[in-house]
Amino acid sequence: MNIKYWEFEDAPVKEKIKTPKIKDIAMVLFQNEIEAYRFSKLMIEVKKSKKLKLNEIKFLPKTTAKRYLDYAVQIGLLKHEDMAYELTDRFSKPLKNLALYIKAWSESEDNEDIDLEFPTVRKQ
Repeated sequence: MNIKYWEFEDAPVKEKIKTPKIKDIAMVLFQNEIEAYRFSKLMIEVKKSKKLKLNEIKFLPKTTAKRYLDYAVQIGLLKHEDMAYELTDRFSKPLKNLALYIKAWSESEDNEDIDLEFPTVRKQ
């Protein structure tokens, strides 16, 4: 993931949210512009048609499109039901919870033994 945290702080997000673009989302998920373009194109097609079936896609090979759409399902942007892909909102609550967890960890006073947490990692 290519997250530039300063782009998603309060002030920049308030400006960006006025005109949201799939490019911003795709550039966080992909570092390669070609992959970001393909992902963006597919997400726009899903948004336009509400439900997109794999055989309706004409601009990409089916296997390539399936790989990108399945990735979107995996990260929670889409759901795949009845042989069709459609937008869903499984993304915001888990990220909010992750942010709360990170904040709780940073404020905690517990001493952690990292060697016990990762016992099998190679240390050399």
